Amino acid sequence: MGMDGYLRFVLALIFVIALIGVFAMIFRRLGFGFPANAMRPAGERRIGVVEVASLDSRRKLVLVRRDDVEHLLVVSPTTEVVIERNIRDGIDFSTVLDASTGDEPPPESGAGSQ
Repeated sequence: MGMDGYLRFVLALIFVIALIGVFAMIFRRLGFGFPANAMRPAGERRIGVVEVASLDSRRKLVLVRRDDVEHLLVVSPTTEVVIERNIRDGIDFSTVLDASTGDEPPPESGAGSQ
């Protein structure tokens, strides 16, 4: 196979890639595929990943925010587990923990108690 064969191969490859690109643009204009207006600007997005922490080589702890509510998840290759849901911004974690267990906060020790 001489240089003529290699040149025809390269030109045919470029033609096929261009043809795929043209068909992709046509299908997108017709409404097939991922809609371009589904992505919102950064300031208007309702959902996002706030933080990701690795627990071990397979599992990750993920904090997801939807609107103004956060959800804590453990994600692994086979399962997803919701650890805590409806986490609100600005609420102290100890008050949420006390409310969920039904315990009253311990009385504060002060000078007037004896």
